[in-house]
Amino acid sequence: MVTIAVIGSINMDVVNSVGKHPLPGETVHGFGTSYSPGGKGANQAVASTAAGSDVYMVGAVGSDAFGDGLVSSLADHGVLTKTVIRKAGTSGLAFITVDAAGENNIILSSGANGRLSPEDLERQWPFVEKCSAILLQNEIPWETSFSAMRRAQESGIRVYFNPAPAFRVPEEAFPLIHYLILNESEAEAITGSPVDGVKQEADAVQTLLAAGAKSVVLTLGSRGAYYMDQQGETTRMEAFAVDPVDTTAAGDTFIGSFATAREEGYAVADSLRFASAAAAISVTRQGAQQSVPKREETVAFLQQHEG
Repeated sequence: MVTIAVIGSINMDVVNSVGKHPLPGETVHGFGTSYSPGGKGANQAVASTAAGSDVYMVGAVGSDAFGDGLVSSLADHGVLTKTVIRKAGTSGLAFITVDAAGENNIILSSGANGRLSPEDLERQWPFVEKCSAILLQNEIPWETSFSAMRRAQESGIRVYFNPAPAFRVPEEAFPLIHYLILNESEAEAITGSPVDGVKQEADAVQTLLAAGAKSVVLTLGSRGAYYMDQQGETTRMEAFAVDPVDTTAAGDTFIGSFATAREEGYAVADSLRFASAAAAISVTRQGAQQSVPKREETVAFLQQHEG
């Protein structure tokens, strides 16, 4: 079994269901509100654990009422939580609106996530050093993520980076990234060029490789995923056709599943297929962490879709 550290955000998701997303200035009625543990970091930790990894969650929660529940939820999913730090103040919150088609809009309030520092990371590094890989996102301070990348390079640990929410990644970070995993809008934000066709997808990936990333996985929603690396290996994986209910944690499920498969030594194509199957299952379920399938569910799904 592989061991992975996820260094990132832990949020409580406040989810409202609506028929359609409101236009600016418009009020719409919701069908209900639910509270669900989430955060890209925590979701990827749960997904990696469900896929078969031992996972340390390096992150922070607040001293508010949500903190205990967020840590307990991670532990209930099998995530190792001794590396979760308590901070004075509020926990991270995500306000999510999901429409009838399963598409979501998200507003983040960083809370304790915004106070996770490089010094906090350094205190937890003895646990991280036990891992073959780290997973990073953009819901904690950039200086902390960049510090993690540099420390990982020193320790010989592979870096999987999901630049979400999107921002212009500093050029000195790219050579530290083994797997840059991002969607079309994130690729557009980083490269500055539209990504709206097969040629543009290839151009965006090549731009990111030229910047120094060792490999790039461009996720394309219902159109699958596209992989390319510095050695010229290229793989395009079609998505599985399902009826979506809620896409909230689909990307995080894909990333955690892909990282686990790659760290276990699976080929790129097999890892992409495994991750695509896990993500397909997740979008047929409501919520974030509770939508993530167990490894045996993903394997059974793949067996049903052989050929």
